[in-house]
Amino acid sequence: MISRFYNPVDTRFGWGSLEQLGSLTEQQTVALVTFPEARALGLVERIQALLGERLVYVIEDVQPNPDVAELRRTYERFWQQAGSCDTVIAVGGGSAIDTAKALIVGTEGGSFDELLALLATGKPFVPARCKRLIAAPTTAGTGSEVTPWATIWDTEQQKKYSLHLECTWPSVALIDPQLMMTVPASVTVSTGLDALSHALEAIWNRNANALSDTFAISAIEDILECLPQLQHNLGSRELRSRMALAALKAGMAFSNTKTALAHSISYEMTLRHGVPHGIACSFTLPLVLGLAWGQDAERDRTLQRVFGSDLARAQARLRAFLHSLSVKTEFADYGVNAEQAQTLLDAASKGARGQNFIGSLTAPTVP
Repeated sequence: MISRFYNPVDTRFGWGSLEQLGSLTEQQTVALVTFPEARALGLVERIQALLGERLVYVIEDVQPNPDVAELRRTYERFWQQAGSCDTVIAVGGGSAIDTAKALIVGTEGGSFDELLALLATGKPFVPARCKRLIAAPTTAGTGSEVTPWATIWDTEQQKKYSLHLECTWPSVALIDPQLMMTVPASVTVSTGLDALSHALEAIWNRNANALSDTFAISAIEDILECLPQLQHNLGSRELRSRMALAALKAGMAFSNTKTALAHSISYEMTLRHGVPHGIACSFTLPLVLGLAWGQDAERDRTLQRVFGSDLARAQARLRAFLHSLSVKTEFADYGVNAEQAQTLLDAASKGARGQNFIGSLTAPTVP
């Protein structure tokens, strides 16, 4: 089989790489999208110092899981007040980067509802205009800095939209582990588990190949070893750098495969049960590992390079890893009974991401 790998993002990894913002935006006007705590952490001031008069607009109220209610106001204000800027810089976690991806996609009339209508069709489209995007993640987990996808939530309607266009690939990703030093333990764990899920989902995936496997296996091995140590040593420059690189590798892996069943399950768990994304997409990993095992000989060989040849032992190892991070691994732990879990699993397997799962042709059951 011929393997193909495509990722157009100019990716720069290393301590202090945020300093390159200046040279990357010469003779451009820039809008910054970031999270509410960024100013208190000195990030906004630091970026202002790097960019000077080039920084013409700042959005610093991005909330977790960008919802259409807030995005509508932010989007339309952005295009009214900063529509002439050249580049958008997203500094933050997945929510900041996803928000920036939504903002850069311009509609004919500058209306957010125009964008929603295009997304609702589920078909690709060419936007009326689009901004250049630079992404600098402050958490090790999202992978959004090296992928084209953004998730937009509609909690009132209990649904989500997936935005992915050629122009929503960031032009540049700056992965600077220094930006992650102040992330608290709970967010460090949750985002790290998101990265683990990305890497595993890239393996039990119909779109997997030898090149995506290389990134995924390396990411899994690093996260399994590093994340438990990091939660007890948050100030370690070495561990922060290792997790940042592992999350980047996981992002590279699923940038070519998309996610699969665990993420499909997670959307309902977040929308209907309020489970944070990193936990929602990782608590079922032992279950999904069992559903993947035996579906495809090549995929089994790849999984066994990480976990060995004994499925029960592999699941136990993964479950013990999650428990060591205080993550519960049963649906019942999140208020979902057996009947609800089976219904959720059935629906998730039929979703777009669920169809990427190598076992999607087999009716999955919750043990």
